Amino acid sequence: MAASLCFREIFLFLILSGLAVQILSAAVGINYGQIANNLPSPSRVAILLQSINVNRVKLYDADPNVLQAFSNTNVEFIVTIENDYLQTMNDPNKARAWLQQHVQPYVPQTKITFITVGNEVFAGTDTQLMSYLLPAMQNVYNALVSLGLNDQVNVSSAHSLAILANSFPPSSGQFRQDLAQYIQPILNFHSQTNSPFLINAYPYFAYKANPNGVSLQYVLFEPNSGLTDPNTNLNYDNMLFAQIDAVYSAMKALGHTDVEVKISETGWPSEGDSDEPGATPENAELYNGNLLQRIEEKQGTPMRPSTPVDIYVFALFNENLKPGPTSERNYGLYYPNGTPVYNIGLQGYLPTMTFVSASGIKAVSISAFLIFFTAILIWA
Repeated sequence: MAASLCFREIFLFLILSGLAVQILSAAVGINYGQIANNLPSPSRVAILLQSINVNRVKLYDADPNVLQAFSNTNVEFIVTIENDYLQTMNDPNKARAWLQQHVQPYVPQTKITFITVGNEVFAGTDTQLMSYLLPAMQNVYNALVSLGLNDQVNVSSAHSLAILANSFPPSSGQFRQDLAQYIQPILNFHSQTNSPFLINAYPYFAYKANPNGVSLQYVLFEPNSGLTDPNTNLNYDNMLFAQIDAVYSAMKALGHTDVEVKISETGWPSEGDSDEPGATPENAELYNGNLLQRIEEKQGTPMRPSTPVDIYVFALFNENLKPGPTSERNYGLYYPNGTPVYNIGLQGYLPTMTFVSASGIKAVSISAFLIFFTAILIWA
């Protein structure tokens, strides 16, 4: 019979062999999208993420194969209830049943710490879907309470920056007037449950829309004179932090200074179409590399300098089946075969295994498992 060997035993072997070297340990999460037909198995991905010391992962569903593969690891998961299920979640019994099927069987072996209910619901025009969001969030939270899981699992939803009517200067940030009726009670929910407001923020989109008017250095965290908010005299040397503070200002305008903003997605594409300026490996390397340095330094925004930014980078892999422009398929830090798309100073490995059986004795070979980002971080 074909023999098998636990991936974690291989991981331990590599560590003891001195092959699993880490040169960066940053409090950063990563989005693990799976809209592709060529991705490695979740068990192999678990080893890759542990090798680069990433211990926070966001999924766009609640894939049982992934949750099982990360059992008994230190990786914390955000799982997602997809938009198609929001109407179903308006039934308290069905919300509880969803948790009993997709969350309860995996905890505490797999650390599920967050549920996002819907993704960018307010980016569209479906007002009925918008009306489903808050009741769905409330029902999921109440079901967590009834199951005794609310102390370990938070509830939120991820929003596009399209919810803002104004984002600069940051002190003048405001939510769109047509969305205030939905966002106000959602902020009340976050305040009551002590959960964060999640934003998907991409300075790349601003640069793509206006490459002649937006400074590339400003969006890439490169040295620049920055922009000064005339109302606060605070200087911003990068667009992402300005976007975060604009959301804080918008929440303050609705009476909330007690809800934390976290970035559930941000990133930069390494390839794009002819009408997608700036989508290059060099710029992706600068954006994500400089961002990781800011996180490592525990920087806060000008409005909240003592609160380190909390970010999930998009994304782990390039996803070859994503629709839309070429850039949509090229946000990954890694190609599906485990090789790096560009160099931001991380190194890791993706193991492949061959099973051999001879007279009942196990034999295992490992190939193509060392994938290096070769540059040493200048801040290490």
